[in-house]
Amino acid sequence: KFRSRQRSLLSLGGVGSLSSFCSRGQHGAVQPFSDEDASIETLSHCSSFSDATSVADEGGETNEDSAQQDFQYKLKGFIDSTVDKSAKTRQGALDGLKTAMATRILYEFISERRMTITDSIERCLKKGKGEEQRAAASLACLLCIQLGSGIESEEVFKTLKPIFKNILADGSANIQARQAVATSLGLCTLVAEDDILVTTMECFENLFTRSYAKADGTCPSISPQMSQLHTNSLRSWALLLTICSSSQLKDILQKHLLKLQRLLESDDVNMRIAAGETIALLFELARDIDSDFEFDGWDELCDKLNALATDCNKHRAKTDKRKQRSVFRDVLKAVEEGAFQSETIRFGTERMNIDSWVRKRTYDAFREFVGSGMNYHLQANEFIRDVFELGPPMLVDSATMKAMKISRFERHLHNSAAFKARTKARSKFRDKRVDVGEF
Repeated sequence: KFRSRQRSLLSLGGVGSLSSFCSRGQHGAVQPFSDEDASIETLSHCSSFSDATSVADEGGETNEDSAQQDFQYKLKGFIDSTVDKSAKTRQGALDGLKTAMATRILYEFISERRMTITDSIERCLKKGKGEEQRAAASLACLLCIQLGSGIESEEVFKTLKPIFKNILADGSANIQARQAVATSLGLCTLVAEDDILVTTMECFENLFTRSYAKADGTCPSISPQMSQLHTNSLRSWALLLTICSSSQLKDILQKHLLKLQRLLESDDVNMRIAAGETIALLFELARDIDSDFEFDGWDELCDKLNALATDCNKHRAKTDKRKQRSVFRDVLKAVEEGAFQSETIRFGTERMNIDSWVRKRTYDAFREFVGSGMNYHLQANEFIRDVFELGPPMLVDSATMKAMKISRFERHLHNSAAFKARTKARSKFRDKRVDVGEF
C-alpha cells in the first residue's frame, strides 16, 4: 500500500511534491532555510551590531558631556561658597577654584563669570585673614592667567591692584597675606598691566631694600617671615625687569646694581640666591642693550660671587650650602662670561629651551602658581604659549600620543644611562676631603 501510494504521488507532482508533503507532514507550514534567508540574517546581524556601536559612541559622548556638566556644577558651587559665612568653607572653595584653574583651561566658563569671581576675591582679601587672603591672592593670579593679556584681565587687575598695594604696604597686615600678595602682584602686573611699571616696582623696592647690609657690613635684624616677604618682593621686581624698556633699565642699572651686592651678605640663603639670580638677570639685560657693558665694581662683585660659589662656612646648613654653591656657580659664569646653563622642558610632543635668565625668571613665576599643571598650560594655554613664543596650540590625537610612548623597559634603560652620565658629571663638583699634606 505504501509503494502504491508513493507511485501515485510521483505521478502527481514528482519528488518535489513528496518532499513538500513530508515537510508539511512533520512541521506544518515551515519552509526550508535558503541562501537568501541566510543573507538577510547576516544583514540583520550587521545592522544590529552597527546600531549597538552607534549607541555605545553616543553613550560615550553622553558620559563625557555629563562629566563636563558635573564639573561645571561643582565649579559653580565653589563660586557660591566663596561668600559663605564660614571661613573654612570659603577657604575650601578658593582652593577648589585654584586647583581647577591650575589643571584645566576654563576660559569660556570663567569669562562669563569673571566679575563674580573678582568680587569674591576682593571680599576675601578685604575681610579674610591669613590663609584665606593668601588663597585669594593666588586665585587672582590664576584668573589672570586663564583670561590672558587683554581687556578682561585688565578689568580684573584694575579692581584688585589697589587692594594688593594696600596689603603690601600695611605693616600690621598678616605676614602670610603680604608674602602672597608680593608674589601675585608681580605676575598680575606682568599679565594685565597696561600702564607704567614704575609705581609697582617702587612698592617692591620699598620692601627688599630694607634687607640691604649696612655701610659697616652688618646685616639688619629681620625675622625669617619678614625676610621671606623681602625675597618675594625682590623676585617680583626681577620679573618686571623682563618687560622694562631700555631707558628704564638704564636707570635701574645705575641706581640698583651696585646696591644689590649688599643682599649677598644676608643671613637668609633664599635672599642670597634671589639676589644672585637678579644680578645675573641685570647683567644679561644690560648686555642686550650694550654688548660692551662695563661695571665699575666688577672685580669686587666677582670676588663675592666666587666666595658664595665655594662657601664652606660651618655655621650654615649643608643643604643650604649645596644649593647656594650650585646657583652661584651659574651666576658667576653669567657675570664673567655671559653664559647660561640651558635646560630643556618637554611637554607632550614639544620641547622648550630655557636658554636665558629672562626665560628662567618668567618660567619660574608661572610654575609657582600653576604647579604640576605647567606642562598642560604650555600645551593648551594660548597666552602662556605666546609668552614663550611657542605658536598656536598643536592638536595631537590620542592614537599618535599612544604610539609615541616608549615601553617601561626602554624608559628604564634611558633613565639608567642618564643617571650614570649625571653621576660622572657631578663627581667633578662634589666636595672631597683631601689631605692637605699631600700637596
